[in-house]
Amino acid sequence: MADLDYVAPASVAGAIEALAGGGAKVLAGGTDLLVQMRAGRVKPQRIVDLKRIPGLIGVRQENGGFIIGASTSGAELGEHAALTQAWPGVVEAVQLIGSTQVQGRASIGGNLCNASPAADSVPALVAARAICVVVGGQGRRELPVEAVVTAPGATVLASDEFVLEIRLPPRGARARDAYLRQIPRTEMDIAVVGAGVSLTLDAAGVCTEAHVALGAVAPTVLLVEAAGAALVGTKLDDAVLDALAQAAEAACRPISDKRGTAEYRTRIAGVLARRTAAIAYRRASERT
Repeated sequence: MADLDYVAPASVAGAIEALAGGGAKVLAGGTDLLVQMRAGRVKPQRIVDLKRIPGLIGVRQENGGFIIGASTSGAELGEHAALTQAWPGVVEAVQLIGSTQVQGRASIGGNLCNASPAADSVPALVAARAICVVVGGQGRRELPVEAVVTAPGATVLASDEFVLEIRLPPRGARARDAYLRQIPRTEMDIAVVGAGVSLTLDAAGVCTEAHVALGAVAPTVLLVEAAGAALVGTKLDDAVLDALAQAAEAACRPISDKRGTAEYRTRIAGVLARRTAAIAYRRASERT
């Protein structure tokens, strides 16, 4: 068995130094990395555990928005009342990752950087217009969540970079989101299709801003601008929801595999986008 170095730096600078030179893998929660190592899919020379770095675990509010440490688990996100109220779709998406036991370890940053097209948290984060703060040897940079993953299993991160935190913007009084997925089993399965929708309404219930994101229907999660545009200026009646579904289907570029054909995924994407938008609209309408 090859030697494996494990380090748990207590600072951002220490983590960057530990990652420098290549051959290292970041450990956020470990629920993907450890499985991949056991299967022989990845063989790092060093594991860099980020959880000792201040701010990597936890949620804090700032200027009306939320800052989520990249190593924060789904279980901890679900226990944060203010985050759950403001961004219920993001929280419910993260809490679909694995079993109750996995929820105690699986992290929001790890789910993103594992770069699976079917990652549950990512469509919700993209619809939320979340921003990733990335740090590395060349400094600090910010980029939208949808810009992090470039292909299945691949990201824009350099070998000495990692996601420090994920930022969710402030919410208006009549703004909410939702996430739904289609899976073969009733729970603990990989999404055949995932849909995240975030809406903002005016006092009359008219949609003034909308973002729609789809997972597992393309090599990376899609921000479907045409689907969001179909909702703006409306109260999401049946004709509008039909237009949303058509825009969602038109954006799909899925594959066929043992979990579903390309045709099935495309059809389900429209159905899920429609249902998710209706939930987000109801939630936003209930706010005062």
